[in-house]
Amino acid sequence: MLFRVATALFSLLLILMLPSSGHVGRDLLGKVPRMTVERVPIDWHDPTRTRVGALTYLGGIRLKGPDLAFGGFSSMQVEGDRFTLLSDGGNFIRFRMGADWTPRALAFGDLPDGPGTGWLKSDRDSESLTTDAATGQTWVGFERYNAIWRYDADLTRAERSARPPAMQGWSENGGPESMVRLADGQFIVLSETSRPKGSRIGREALLFPGDPTAPGSTPIRFVYMPPDERYDPSDAVQLPDGRLIVLNRRFSVSGLFTARLTLVDPRAIRPGAVVRGIEIAALAPPLLHDNYEALAVTREGKDTILWIASDDNQQFWEWSLLLKFRIEFAKR
Repeated sequence: MLFRVATALFSLLLILMLPSSGHVGRDLLGKVPRMTVERVPIDWHDPTRTRVGALTYLGGIRLKGPDLAFGGFSSMQVEGDRFTLLSDGGNFIRFRMGADWTPRALAFGDLPDGPGTGWLKSDRDSESLTTDAATGQTWVGFERYNAIWRYDADLTRAERSARPPAMQGWSENGGPESMVRLADGQFIVLSETSRPKGSRIGREALLFPGDPTAPGSTPIRFVYMPPDERYDPSDAVQLPDGRLIVLNRRFSVSGLFTARLTLVDPRAIRPGAVVRGIEIAALAPPLLHDNYEALAVTREGKDTILWIASDDNQQFWEWSLLLKFRIEFAKR
C-alpha cells in the first residue's frame, strides 16, 4: 500500500508539472486500432455486490491498448450501443458494444482542429464533451485556453469556436471540465477549480441560453457547490426527467482517487444563485475507485442507465474503466 501511495504521489507530481511547461509533445493513436477489455467487479472483496447508493452496478470493463496515446479519457458520449470516448489529448476512440461486453467496429480518431497548432498536448486539452442528439453536432471544452469548439457529428470538421469572456478568468488547469447541453438547448458549463471572486468555496458556473460558440451568446453566472470543498466537478449529464447528475472527484493520499455523485435541479439556476446537489452515490474504498471524469446517460426500456469512465492519465497505476449502473431513485 505504501508503495502504491508513493508511486501515485510521484506520478501526480509529474502530471501536474509536465503540462504546465507547455512543451509536452502530443502522442497520437496508431493507424491500426487495437484494444482489449477485461471485466471488473465493483468490489473486489465482494464480487456479488451491486448496490452503490442509489445505483445498481450492472457491470464494467477495463480498457487497454498498446498505443502510448491510449487512455486519458475525460469525456464520452453514448448513443444506443455506440460509444465515443474523448481523451484529454484530443484523441478519441469509437466502438459498438452490446450486452456481451465485447467491443466491435473499433475506430480511432483525432480532433481535426482546436486551440493551438495541435503539436503539443496543451493544444488539445479536451476535457468536456456534449452533443445535440438531433443533429449530432458536438461541443468540446478545452482547458488552458478556456475555449469551446463545435464539431460535426463525425468529429471530422470544426465548425466554429469561442473563448467566452465569462470564462477568461478561470484557471488554466481548472477550466470547462464539465459541459452539458440541456434538452431545451441551453448549456451548463462548470469550472473544475475556479472559485467565485473573493470566495474560497464553490465553483464558477455558467448557463448559456444557447450554443456557446454563437456570436453574442452571453451566459448567466451562478455558483455550483460540490458536496465537499475537497471535491471538484469533473463532468455532468442530464437525466430524462431534466435533473442533472454531477460527478465530483477528489485526490488524497489515503484514498487516492474517490468520487461522489450529486443530483442537481437546474430549475434552481438563476443569476448569482448558489446551487447545491443531493449526494446519491460514492465511489471510494472498498469499491472500485479511480480518476473518474466522464458521464453518459442512456435508456434501456424503462431503465435509465448511467455510464462512468475514468482517466488513467497514461499512468500504470491508474486504469481506464467503463462502468454501467442502473439509476434506482424515484422520478420527481
